[in-house]
Amino acid sequence: MAMKIGKEVLLASPAATFRALTGLMGQPAFWHTIVFSLTRIMLGFTLAVVRGVALGILSAWSETIRNLLSPLFSVIKAVPVASFIILLLLWVRGGNLSICISFLMVLPVVYNNILQGLLQVDKNLLEMAKVFRLSFKKQLLYIYLPQVLPYFIAACTTSLGLCWKSGIAAEVIGMPAGSLGNRLYETKLYMETAEMFAWTVVIVVISFVVEKGFLWLLAKINDKITQGFL
Repeated sequence: MAMKIGKEVLLASPAATFRALTGLMGQPAFWHTIVFSLTRIMLGFTLAVVRGVALGILSAWSETIRNLLSPLFSVIKAVPVASFIILLLLWVRGGNLSICISFLMVLPVVYNNILQGLLQVDKNLLEMAKVFRLSFKKQLLYIYLPQVLPYFIAACTTSLGLCWKSGIAAEVIGMPAGSLGNRLYETKLYMETAEMFAWTVVIVVISFVVEKGFLWLLAKINDKITQGFL
């Protein structure tokens, strides 16, 4: 398509994109930009996972808490990402916007999966644990974790890509200096199409590596727990 159009400003060729990418990789600012965005988006993801797990446990334990939180999470899931970004720009600095947006996008996913996982725990196993007077630690290790962990892995699989895309979108709108979103917006502003494609490739590769690395770690943990359970 690039050869047919013949205008790099409209559609950069793979060769031009590769040249732009190699040129960017030789600049220290390139790596600083990746670290800037990656640390903030993953911080939002981590905070959402911690809070989502905690709230999911509380909701499984208390139906009252579950009913109180249900409308809040329904609103978070219904409001468009762009609306959250614009609203949060009134209260949050641009540099921290991607943290908040990543947090908001991941929180409902983790919460719902943890809640459903805990509600689906086999009641017969819990009765057996009471009969044999298993300690809470052993119940947690041999009953709750093996049954809830697949739900947690599914939540992370869904939310990792979601938080990365929404975090970059927040940076494009908030334009914090030194972020991937800001660099992406600048290439569009100055019609540097090859660099825009290069930055897009970088974003896709980082998202893929982070997702596969995190899921590999979770799979290893799941295998250890399963082996211990068996």
